[in-house]
Amino acid sequence: MSVLSVRIRQRREALGMSQEELAARMGYRSKSSITKIEKGINDIPQNKLEDFAAALETTTAWLLGLEAETAIPAGFEPLPQMVQVPLVGSIACGTPITAEQNIERYIGVPAGWHADFALTCHGDSMAPTIRDGDIVCIRLQPEVEQGEIAAVRIGEEATLKHFHRQGDTVMLLADNAAVCPPMIYSGTQLAEIQIEGKAVGLCRSL
Repeated sequence: MSVLSVRIRQRREALGMSQEELAARMGYRSKSSITKIEKGINDIPQNKLEDFAAALETTTAWLLGLEAETAIPAGFEPLPQMVQVPLVGSIACGTPITAEQNIERYIGVPAGWHADFALTCHGDSMAPTIRDGDIVCIRLQPEVEQGEIAAVRIGEEATLKHFHRQGDTVMLLADNAAVCPPMIYSGTQLAEIQIEGKAVGLCRSL
């Protein structure tokens, strides 16, 4: 088994990526191509090496064993273990917008978040906690604690708000009430509300 095949498997596993996900990134029809490459059965064409490096978020030199693991300087903490989760469209942080469920791509997030998917947020109602364009990671769960930020589906639409329940009344509260007043639901309206999950992490570009 070659250094290249071993490092492809090591890097894929370090990213928490399945063989199916790597195959999809590489444009292969099934994971069998990745299985054969990782077992050293199939060689990688030279023109595919850079594609593998990009898909595995590393360099061709590292894949070929020409570059060792970088030592962590004193005073710096190593990056946490990462996993891949699907980015599945957008969610409103102001007036609810129709939720898009198509997977746009996979992104790396800390494994400790235990996130199941990520959403791109639009609107300023949750600012400054969550800003327009932020990516919020969601853990699938049907309930959240009082005041926690939840992804809530309202009919065929979805929004991201602080969830509060008082008896038979549900209130979805924004951080910026000037942009979005409290959203209150009671009685038969409660049948339209479904918690998709809890916000557990935030990705933001500087």
